[in-house]
Amino acid sequence: MTINTKVEEAGFSPASRISTIGVSEILKIGARAQAMKRDGKPVIILGAGEPDFDTPDHVKRAATAAMLRGETKYTALDGTPELKAAIRKKFARENDLSYEQDEITVATGAKQVLFNAMMATLDPGDEVIIPTPYWTSYSDIIEIAEGKPVLIACDAEAGFRLRAEQLEAAITPKTRWVMLNSPSNPSGAAYSAEDYRPLLDVLLKYPHVWLLVDDMYEHIVYDGFRFVTPAALEPRLKNRTLTVNGVSKAYAMTGWRIGYAGGPRALIKAMAVVQSQSTSCPSSISQAAAVEALNGPQDFLKERTESFKRRRDLVVAALNAIDGLECRVPEGAFYTFSGCSGVLGKTTPSGRRIETDTDFCAYLLEDAHVAVVPGSAFGLSPFFRISYATSEAELREAMERIAKACAALR
Repeated sequence: MTINTKVEEAGFSPASRISTIGVSEILKIGARAQAMKRDGKPVIILGAGEPDFDTPDHVKRAATAAMLRGETKYTALDGTPELKAAIRKKFARENDLSYEQDEITVATGAKQVLFNAMMATLDPGDEVIIPTPYWTSYSDIIEIAEGKPVLIACDAEAGFRLRAEQLEAAITPKTRWVMLNSPSNPSGAAYSAEDYRPLLDVLLKYPHVWLLVDDMYEHIVYDGFRFVTPAALEPRLKNRTLTVNGVSKAYAMTGWRIGYAGGPRALIKAMAVVQSQSTSCPSSISQAAAVEALNGPQDFLKERTESFKRRRDLVVAALNAIDGLECRVPEGAFYTFSGCSGVLGKTTPSGRRIETDTDFCAYLLEDAHVAVVPGSAFGLSPFFRISYATSEAELREAMERIAKACAALR
């Protein structure tokens, strides 16, 4: 019997939980840019949230040694005892946080940690407060878990940071979580202890609201900024805070896919149930590498951060010198989030009118061959994100192209 695949495809209907969710705009732009490069276009890609440094050699050696020892089997569901011990030491050493072994979870990337947490806690209609701009996966994960993202716009004048009055106004009886990310993807904005304090005071008044903090860019901060995490700053919230981190950014281990978190044991246990029915344990080899990353030498972190700072300063200065663009100096991470309202309403040399930040980014890609991501992808317009985790030479060339492209607008 011959099967008509076209009919079958036409009859396919996705589950309602994903029907309104698409592939990340960042991935789409990256795919388009890569296709242009394959066609011979000299595209500079400033869209990927990935350090250009290599994984440190001592970490790679630890992974090789683990393989040679035969550590290639399944591990404990949510992390080996060795990795959980290393994470506990890291939290105590760097964050003044104490967790027991059963208060630690390890997953295949921090994204899975977030997914496990939402799937384990959200009932249909439960609300999660997210300051914007925000990492795009936050809201999509919440929607897949049948929750409701509550987006709160945080403008450049506020340093892209949530204010206490905004938080309190957004809390309802259905609020289950507040998500905070410091330093932030995409803005690079970071919360100091003074910035956090009013927000934590609000949360103390609402015991039904839990706090998820994404500290992934903890080690990439500049100009003497002092990183702090909320559960250490306000111990009274520790029993309803999930502190999420990972080895991807600071240790340049994006492909190793190891994220982790510390939180109340009842939550960690519920998250393990979700993980047991999806990926089961993370890679045994990646976990061995992560043990070495957390326990091994840390001196290279400062050197890499200094390199990122030079790139940040280069990009911020170049953007602020371009008529129509305005860029705040980020406290951390490796992104700039620049305003582009000054170019809206202008026309490209080919006659296209720039109406939105998406139009502007498409113009930069197609005409200047520079791939950046529109602020609309992160919930706040009109802005665009640049990842400066690439060479200074490429960044200089990209800034020259952007300047030339903006100067050609009429």
